[in-house]
Amino acid sequence: MSKNIQFIVKPGGSIKGRIRVPGDKSISHRSIMLGSIAEGTTHVTGFLEGDDSLATLKVFQAMGVNIEGPTDGAVTIHGVGLKGLKAPHKPLDMGNSGTTMRLLAGILAGQDFECELIGDASLSKRPMQRVTLPLTEMGAQIKTAAGGKPPLHLMSRQGQPPLKAIHYKLPMASAQVKSCILLAGLYADGQTSVIEPAPTRDHTERMLRGFGYPVTSTQLDQAKTHVKLKGGGRLQAMDIDVPSDISSAAFFMVAAAIAKEADLVIEHVGINPTRTGVIDILKRMGADITFENESEVGGEPVADIHIRSSKLKGIEIPESLVPLAIDEFPVLFVAASAAEGQTVLTGAEELRVKESDRIQVMAEGLQAIGVDATPTADGMIINGGVQSPQTSPILSHHDHRISMAMAIAGLNAAAEITIDDCANVNTSFPTFLALANEVGLKIKAYQKN
Repeated sequence: MSKNIQFIVKPGGSIKGRIRVPGDKSISHRSIMLGSIAEGTTHVTGFLEGDDSLATLKVFQAMGVNIEGPTDGAVTIHGVGLKGLKAPHKPLDMGNSGTTMRLLAGILAGQDFECELIGDASLSKRPMQRVTLPLTEMGAQIKTAAGGKPPLHLMSRQGQPPLKAIHYKLPMASAQVKSCILLAGLYADGQTSVIEPAPTRDHTERMLRGFGYPVTSTQLDQAKTHVKLKGGGRLQAMDIDVPSDISSAAFFMVAAAIAKEADLVIEHVGINPTRTGVIDILKRMGADITFENESEVGGEPVADIHIRSSKLKGIEIPESLVPLAIDEFPVLFVAASAAEGQTVLTGAEELRVKESDRIQVMAEGLQAIGVDATPTADGMIINGGVQSPQTSPILSHHDHRISMAMAIAGLNAAAEITIDDCANVNTSFPTFLALANEVGLKIKAYQKN
């Protein structure tokens, strides 16, 4: 049983300074995965040393890959090539990381050994049929628990023909499902292609190209993208400098947007256009956000993000931006609660199957500090403005993004607020508390007995 860390947040405080948040979690995961199945030695800097990315690192070590580090964000991966992974001696534990499980299922679907993928209690409730169905179509044999949930048991391909390439139309916009199919496509006979109904993060395609693997992406219309690759190629090792994670930066962007007299610069943040939905939404609400020192690192655009306080206004969030900001909605709900007028989110039912039901849990958290927040089947309606003293401790349901979002909400709360179950902040953002206090938030952490 993990210990219960409680955050206590005092209202007020202005947000000022220059900070660098930890490395991007999506890119950290993929650097280990692709570095492990590449040929040669891959050097990674800026690797996120959070529980999720470390779960990915340990899984590949368990399959015989020699990985040194992480030491201050530096990792060295001695790649074994596409077919060099070894059968693990016990089930591979993904911890709380849905990304690890879904992407790894694609890589392991084509291996000549059987293995079992397991996770913690939260991950064991998350839907995996979205990846097991297309993998089965490619010829993989996978057993799951009831309802298509983990653990996943993948059978060996020994003595079987290679996986079959497929042409797959994603039923929903999901970077994890797209990536899983593309990674399985590395082991498939022929050309695998995926059509996504709306843009999603494209880190897998960018990084595959960085490792010298040809991937084509064609825009079919304003929304749809067609991504293709042929199986049987090789990945060549490369150096990767992981930019700072925009999902982690988002908490501080919102803090600076809603605090009085704020002036904050967040350095070296990844501004990949498939991830900047949070910035587009905040700008539509009237946030004062500018990019400085723009450059490109390893195929990924980066910039320093400068935010000053502003008067936010409520908006109807365009559904086209939802997949580009899916992880940032907990803190965007906080921005909406501080905005003047009504904010309406629709088309975000995916939030109900994250580490927690983020629609319900955030609505309850905001209601506890007197915000007028109404959950709907696929989003939320928030009327910004007046808040009242907290009625009961906020329950984060062991979800790191809820804990951090509600800590930011404490800036404008009517009185001190208490948030339970915050130990999971280490999952994605181990230095959150130190950075939050450094820029002017007033958060203390206590271990609750």
